[in-house]
Amino acid sequence: MLYLSSLEEAKNVIAALNAPMRVEILKLLYNTPGQSMDQLAKALGLTNSAVSLHVAKLAQAGLVRIDAAPGRRGSAKLVSPCFDRLVIDMAQSRREELYYQDDIRVGCFTSFGIAPTCGLATCQGIIGALDDVRAFTFPEHFEAEILWFASGYVEYLLPNHLQPGQKLERLEISFEISSECPGFNEDYPSDIHFSINGIPLGVWISPGDYGARRGYVSPSWWPSSLNQYGLLKNLIISREGTFMDGGQKLSGVTTEDLHIDYNSLITLRIEVPRDTLNCGGCTLFGEQFGDYNQAIRIKAFYT
Repeated sequence: MLYLSSLEEAKNVIAALNAPMRVEILKLLYNTPGQSMDQLAKALGLTNSAVSLHVAKLAQAGLVRIDAAPGRRGSAKLVSPCFDRLVIDMAQSRREELYYQDDIRVGCFTSFGIAPTCGLATCQGIIGALDDVRAFTFPEHFEAEILWFASGYVEYLLPNHLQPGQKLERLEISFEISSECPGFNEDYPSDIHFSINGIPLGVWISPGDYGARRGYVSPSWWPSSLNQYGLLKNLIISREGTFMDGGQKLSGVTTEDLHIDYNSLITLRIEVPRDTLNCGGCTLFGEQFGDYNQAIRIKAFYT
C-alpha cells in the first residue's frame, strides 16, 4: 500500500492518474503484471512511444516499476505495479503552523537492551540469525527496515532543529507497530511503554501480532510464518498531555514537562518491560515492511 500523509505529498500521484489512458494501463498491469511495452501498446491500440510516455509518468509518481529482461532483440522493458492500494490523508491543518519533519529508519537505534524472540532484517534479508541478540550490534543494523523483540527496549536519538528563541509546542511521532509473538498471534496484547529523555509518557496496549495475510509493502522473500504488518500509530505530546492518535490520553505529561529547547538532546525509548502485565513484545516496521511505506516519522511544531 502507498500511504501519502497530505495532498501536497500526493500531487504527483494525482497528476499521474489524471489521464484515462494511464488508468487503463494500470488496470492491465494489475490483471497481468510484468507486461512489455509492446504488449501494452498492442492491448491499448497505441504506439510504443505513446505507451512509453504514459508509463514514464506512472513511474515518476512511484506507481509502477520498470525491469529489464532478456528479449529477442536485446533487452525488453517489463512494467509492473508497485502497490495495490493507495491511502491519502486529505485533512488540512486549520492554521499555518511552523514545524520540522524527519524520518528515521527503524534500525537507527542508538541503544538497546532486549530478550528473544528477536531479530532484524533489511529489505534484502535477515541480519545475523533469528533470536540472536548479537545481531543488534552488527553495523548493518542501521539498514534494518524491521525489528522485533519479546521484551526490553530500543532507544532513538531524535533530531532537534529548534533555533534560539523557538519553543516546542507539540511533538508527533508516528510509526507502524505491533506485538511480537513467536510466529504470529492476532490476539496477543502487549504493554508498550514510551518515554522521552527518561520521562515516562504512558503505555499503549498493542492488540496483537498480525500475520494472517502478507504485509502490503513487505518484500517477496519475507517468510509468511513471521509477523507481517502492524498498526500505524501517532504518539502526540502537546500542551494538554500525551495522546495516542489524538484521542486516547496516555498521561498528563506535556511538552512543558519535557523541558526541550534548542540545546536539548531528545531520546525516545520504546519498551516492553519483562514485568509488565502484558509482556507481549514489540515489532517496528519501516518503509519496506508491513502495510505503510514510512519509517519512524517525527514532526515537531514550534512557535
